Amino acid sequence: MSRLLIISFSDLNSDARLQRQIAAFAESYEVVTAGFGTRPDGSAEHISLPLPPSGRARSRRMQIESVLFRARAFGLVHRTSPLLRSARKALRHVSADVVLANDIDAAPLAFDIVPAERVHVDLHEFFPGLHDDNPAWAAHRGVYNAWQVRRFAARAASTTTVAPEIAERYRAFGLDPEVVTNASDYQERVVQPVASPIRVVHTGAALAGRHLETMIEGVALSTADIALTLHLMPNDRAYIDRLRARAAELPNVRVLDGVPHSALIDTLAQHDVGIHILPATSTNHRLALPNKFFDFVQARLGLIVGPTAAMAGMTRRYGFGAVTEGFSPRDVAEALDALTPEKVAAWKRASDSAASEISAQHQVSTWVTAIDRLAVG
Repeated sequence: MSRLLIISFSDLNSDARLQRQIAAFAESYEVVTAGFGTRPDGSAEHISLPLPPSGRARSRRMQIESVLFRARAFGLVHRTSPLLRSARKALRHVSADVVLANDIDAAPLAFDIVPAERVHVDLHEFFPGLHDDNPAWAAHRGVYNAWQVRRFAARAASTTTVAPEIAERYRAFGLDPEVVTNASDYQERVVQPVASPIRVVHTGAALAGRHLETMIEGVALSTADIALTLHLMPNDRAYIDRLRARAAELPNVRVLDGVPHSALIDTLAQHDVGIHILPATSTNHRLALPNKFFDFVQARLGLIVGPTAAMAGMTRRYGFGAVTEGFSPRDVAEALDALTPEKVAAWKRASDSAASEISAQHQVSTWVTAIDRLAVG
């Protein structure tokens, strides 16, 4: 049995995409994992990678990197990275036949362990455009990420990413990625009747850059008979407090704690419409096709999304929701005002029809084909 090393600078126990990778290979490979935290289910062996620097050490490192970025000394940034140096130390005695590296920061580690023809890199986002709504970030970190893509991901035998629009962007960097979406596992579910008021839900990270208040303000402007619930992870407590204060002023909006992944679909299924309005403030926001989009479908909800290419395209193709005209509260209100129980019921039936086709089971085979090819190549 070939040894497959899966590397990610994340907690594999809470990373749905990594858990799908492990499950896809656990029976046919000896899966070795490397990441933060404890050994995930399905892993035969786990290497716990040291966490990134924090506090003063992180501040000092950022100051050093700022100088190196301005000098375009990208090789030196890479060679002196505390994250990579500590990970290399942790992996120095690990052997593998094939390496699956997740994200561009893990890619360099793969080439220390196996030849390039045995490396697959899964690029979750478009890293050259990450946070390019911040000009300083784009001018330095964005250019460095582009250098990493050309130096490491382009060397890999194969690559994947999460959406066709992102794959197209990577072709300018010499890559030809296949697509494995962040689809959820298929769930057999009965479509639930539409409630009164119509129950609208959003789940995810509490990040100010996502402008979650837009959805709340859209509800405030709407005359529809709806109730909005936001289940938010505690990324930014101060931001959540502001959202909760605004929600307390409205009779039909609640901001609740996030839901464990194991209970997420069951929680979503208690609603009628999933909403995700992600303002196109950065390249990755414009290209996003996130987990929650597929979670809404598996929960047999209708969807309301903003006019971002990937989410809007799939929503229109499968007919399970509406696309707002723009990203303002007024745009959200207009979409909510157009809701009727009959329309939402039709969307929920369309989600039911699409649930199997766009589930994870129809996606992970792309990884399996790619890794099998490298293992016998």
